Amino acid sequence: MRAVIQRVARARVETSGRVAGEIGPGLAVLVAVGRGDEPSVASVMAEKIVHLRVFNGEDGRMNRSVLDTGGAILAVSQFTLYGDARGQRRPSFLQAAPAEQGQALYEEFVQALRGFGLRVETGIFQAHMQLELVNDGPVTILLDSDKTF
Repeated sequence: MRAVIQRVARARVETSGRVAGEIGPGLAVLVAVGRGDEPSVASVMAEKIVHLRVFNGEDGRMNRSVLDTGGAILAVSQFTLYGDARGQRRPSFLQAAPAEQGQALYEEFVQALRGFGLRVETGIFQAHMQLELVNDGPVTILLDSDKTF
């Protein structure tokens, strides 16, 4: 599983002209499921994300998590995080999970996030979406369950 985590002042995702999910301060998380991901990866990634200390404490250093701040999470599926464009112009998505597996693990990931008592909004799996966000900082973190980066 791969994720791009952005600390945001606000974020929203629309599809077919309607808002599917919207948050104020918190995290926008773009998440992709890899072909070889096991079901347990969803809860491991959720736990890592909710405990990431990417919010400033009183001393101005990033010492607080989204749990500490009471922020929300906007979780949007984005299989293109597994796009491989090495040596070619058109990305290959062979490492992304098939849709059925991807949707199941994405939904498990969202449920795991909600299990921490956070407000979690989502996009719509496999829909064409427009994501608007105000990156706060900017702060952007990349995570990969295989720890390739």
